Amino acid sequence: MSIKRYGAEGGTGTGGQHLPFSSAVEAGGFLYVSGQTPMTDGEVVEGGIVEQSRLAIQNCVDIMQGAGYELKDVVHVKVVLTDARYFQSFNKVFKEFFGEHPPARVCWVADLVVDVKVEVDVTCFQAP
Repeated sequence: MSIKRYGAEGGTGTGGQHLPFSSAVEAGGFLYVSGQTPMTDGEVVEGGIVEQSRLAIQNCVDIMQGAGYELKDVVHVKVVLTDARYFQSFNKVFKEFFGEHPPARVCWVADLVVDVKVEVDVTCFQAP
């Protein structure tokens, strides 16, 4: 079994800092996408939980698609919200993306290391 790393050179975080991890890693038919926040080119995109949720999920989708995976391949999602009151609004956005192929999911409330409202990561699977 081989391991393939996507974006292993690292991305750019807030303040232009280098991010020392891959955007995704593929192994044994699984694709593990690193947690994505509502950022574009290392800058947080302002907005409420709905806008930030859409961008965080879309960032995951963009990485997945770059690796040859589709939304139907998502088997598990992890979500971190910074406020429990965001739960229902996040669920509405989640359903926009995953309504036809709902994956398993865990969601919890915690502080995040950047000033955003949400972080999302996904695990995908395609039979080798």
